[in-house]
Amino acid sequence: MGVLWMAMGSYALVGAITPGPVNILALRHGASAGRGAALAYVMGASVSYAGVVWLMGLGGQFVLSTPWAMHLARYAGAAYLFHLAWKMASAPVIEMDSLDGGTHGTARSFGLQSCAQGALTQVLNPKAWIVAFSGVSLFVLSQRDALQAQWLFVSVSLLACLMGVGSWALAGRALARWLTPPRRQRGFNRAMGCVLALCVLAMLG
Repeated sequence: MGVLWMAMGSYALVGAITPGPVNILALRHGASAGRGAALAYVMGASVSYAGVVWLMGLGGQFVLSTPWAMHLARYAGAAYLFHLAWKMASAPVIEMDSLDGGTHGTARSFGLQSCAQGALTQVLNPKAWIVAFSGVSLFVLSQRDALQAQWLFVSVSLLACLMGVGSWALAGRALARWLTPPRRQRGFNRAMGCVLALCVLAMLG
């Protein structure tokens, strides 16, 4: 079981920490949305990915083995991510010193919005479904007690996603002070929007 746990952890962490739409948005949240919103985004994306892994273990392979379902999921996800890329690139300049301030109600609302965005981005991210399916095939379906292995893989995937996506959000936080000048902030937003759009184009290719 120890060897299986280590193999699952290595696979899940590599899948979670490599560049992709979810991590690009985590970087931007960390840099421009404040600590609370960045944490909410990471939590939403991580719990959502754990749900994707669980669904794959229950038979979500149907989505990947049915051409029309895969195409529908792929293009719906691409449309949503392109929308986010445009919003990111055209985002207005904000006062960086006030990111972690504001009223409790405003912070709560922004946190819930960030959590929902993280969850939805993960669900509509084709990479998440493919990585989850591959992991389930490797580490769950071949085990004698598949249900126990599935729970273990879901738990490991949740922890790996918290670490992987969280590291990108932390990197964004490190950039926050550098982004105080409006000119840098505008350039960063446009660059992140372009990178996200390029990630989507690569997935469609």
